[in-house]
Amino acid sequence: MDAAARYEQLIAFLNAHLPRPVQQEELADGTFQFTGGSPGEVVARLTKASVAIEQYAVRWETPYTPVMRPRRVGLVRWRRLPESTVMNVVGQLIRGARDARLSRYVMCQLCGETKPPEWMEDHDVCQQCSASVLGPVH
Repeated sequence: MDAAARYEQLIAFLNAHLPRPVQQEELADGTFQFTGGSPGEVVARLTKASVAIEQYAVRWETPYTPVMRPRRVGLVRWRRLPESTVMNVVGQLIRGARDARLSRYVMCQLCGETKPPEWMEDHDVCQQCSASVLGPVH
């Protein structure tokens, strides 16, 4: 199988194996970025030579400006490996990134919902409960 066909196969594999829903966009440098899950769980970046799998993460630049800052779990140079090996390794990296992301979720002590860490006001209370139950803090 030629490189173009394997590239298309990797696009299909990522769309099928990332958590639902999957958002796909092409970046300015030609990299395809896939974000799986809502809220985000796993990010995959596919280039003509490699696929990077990352755990979704957010950093707050200001109290109102979240910026995605994923943490790399692994990188596979897919052109250098047999197809079955690439698919197995990428699948394992996706599962590992998703498990790591979900392990960071926290249950809000007020509403009882489990939420991603960036939605928490502090370790025990989510932002929504903090604003509605406790009121704004100045």
